[in-house]
Amino acid sequence: MKKKTFIMSAMAATAILSATAAKTSDPVVMTVNGKDIRQSEFEYLYQKNNLQQLAPQTLDEYVDMFVVYKLKVAEAEAAGLHLTDDFRKEFDSYCAELSKPYLSDSLVRKRLIDEAYGRMATSRKVSHIMLPIGATYDESEANRQRLDSIRNAIVNEGADFGEMAVKYSSDRSALRNNGSMGYISPNRYPYPFELAAYTTPVGQISQVIDDAPFGYHIIKVEDERPNPGKVEARHILKLTQGLSPEDAAVKKAQIDSIHTLLVNGADFETIARQESEDPGSAALGGRLGAFGPGEMVKEFEDTSFGLKDGEISEPFRTAYGYHIVQTLAHRGIGSLEEELQSIQTAINRDMRSSLPEKERLSQLKNSYGVKVDSTALMAIKVKMAGSNDAASGLDTAKDAGDVIATVGGKTITVAQVYESIPDNVKSGAKDAFTVFNQSLNHLIDETTVNITRERLAQENPEYRNIVNEYRDGILLFEISNRNVWERSTTDTEGLASYFAANRSKYNWDAPHYKGYVVFATSDSIAGLAKDYLASNQIEKDSLVSKLGKNFGREIKLERVVTGKGENAIVDNVAFNGERPEAPGKWVAWFSYDGRVINAPEEVADVRGAVTSDYQSELEKNWVSALRKKYKVKINKGTLKKISK
Repeated sequence: MKKKTFIMSAMAATAILSATAAKTSDPVVMTVNGKDIRQSEFEYLYQKNNLQQLAPQTLDEYVDMFVVYKLKVAEAEAAGLHLTDDFRKEFDSYCAELSKPYLSDSLVRKRLIDEAYGRMATSRKVSHIMLPIGATYDESEANRQRLDSIRNAIVNEGADFGEMAVKYSSDRSALRNNGSMGYISPNRYPYPFELAAYTTPVGQISQVIDDAPFGYHIIKVEDERPNPGKVEARHILKLTQGLSPEDAAVKKAQIDSIHTLLVNGADFETIARQESEDPGSAALGGRLGAFGPGEMVKEFEDTSFGLKDGEISEPFRTAYGYHIVQTLAHRGIGSLEEELQSIQTAINRDMRSSLPEKERLSQLKNSYGVKVDSTALMAIKVKMAGSNDAASGLDTAKDAGDVIATVGGKTITVAQVYESIPDNVKSGAKDAFTVFNQSLNHLIDETTVNITRERLAQENPEYRNIVNEYRDGILLFEISNRNVWERSTTDTEGLASYFAANRSKYNWDAPHYKGYVVFATSDSIAGLAKDYLASNQIEKDSLVSKLGKNFGREIKLERVVTGKGENAIVDNVAFNGERPEAPGKWVAWFSYDGRVINAPEEVADVRGAVTSDYQSELEKNWVSALRKKYKVKINKGTLKKISK
């Protein structure tokens, strides 16, 4: 069964109807086994069915088919198929996909694109101080507060930013650059970092950035200038990292000699391939591609941007060694249309890709009224801190039925938070409260999403009908497979009985050869195989294995029940037909244990036809039983309105 996929284009907020209005405008069209089917679902499926038919069905024809469909779903529910883990996994996965547009703010994506393009007009010179996030809740809080204190010392007490960066920053490059990052451009750094860098006024220091992925930061914005765009360049490098002054001097002499060759007309690409010690770019003739501010070390960036197109620099030194750069082209900022693809790529690869969902989730949590019992939460923290290790600390929450949070009227208990934590996380936890608090927030988000999906199914007919269609489709497939399709192929006794009772239906217009055709890669192999079969009594179930053991891939066996005129090789071995062209490597063949019959003798002789007919018989009997088993009530008045 093919999985259905469906992406809604409208925002959930504009599509949701009130429950009262939905019931009034969506009357019950029929009841099957006590379950109401509303007009919107019936019409949705009726219209969809007619679009797929060459000749649209009348309403009366479709009603009967629809009733049978719902009877089968009722049988699946009675069998508990909707309660199985496999069903829940598949159905929940589909609902997650279907509800995505309702759980995402589409305006956020447009805002992020416009924001990113707007920032491309300028580069900002920034310095930063970073502290690690910390492995535990307490460490994280301590580092965040410590960085806030460092900021306060700079802003209010006159401490020097560079000195504080050297003293405290966990970014070790601060030891040589006092925390300076030079000029940066958009779409190169984690979004929270970029956001602070571009929204903090020049000359001021940002608040503590506590949602960047690699640490806590404060940023000092020192300058802003028009963004020079990008340059495309190539270079030749002689490495000096870790070398003694004497060895570094040798590298300097080498780069000077290379520069002399270049100014006298040597080919830059050839020299780069032969001499450059940057393995990544040397193989490309020194090409580095296009880069913008903040993507290279300052000396390299300044030199590259300062050259004219085609100009070659004098040798210069960076922390890596001695370079010669040739700037190939300067590229300014293109139009939004020209830059759109690169902007979207940048958004998709960083945390901005999840912001439409996060902002929508925040809106939903606000509307549902999320409440966390902070007093109870701190009590849990204290209790966990008294345990010997993280695992035993988490175990203190195992059986606690206290309510720790509420979302839209639904409660979350301490024990539920514990149960939501995967076993591998419990066993590998370093700090019990950190894991518990993170899991609580995750469960709040999950509960919010589940409430939204439940309300969509109750209040939005369009969403509800599509979800119901997929749900019923899974159940219909499973119950039909169990009662008809799989049974028709595995019920050997039933098939045999059906064939015996209906043998007269299965006649042939021409005689058939029933037996084996043995193929060989040569006449000699065919002769040996024929002698082997004549000299040995071999059970039919063992024919393939025995021939394979003795002749390997030189022999192939096929069992056939084939009519005269249907297969040239069978005609040749069984009906004295002319020898056809050999199929591939199989140049010789002969019949084995075969005979010509005029009518089917057993199910295997006409398995396809018997199986198909047996399926139809099973289907007919099953539907008849379902009509007797489950009560159906049709609202004819509502159906008349649909027909009009």
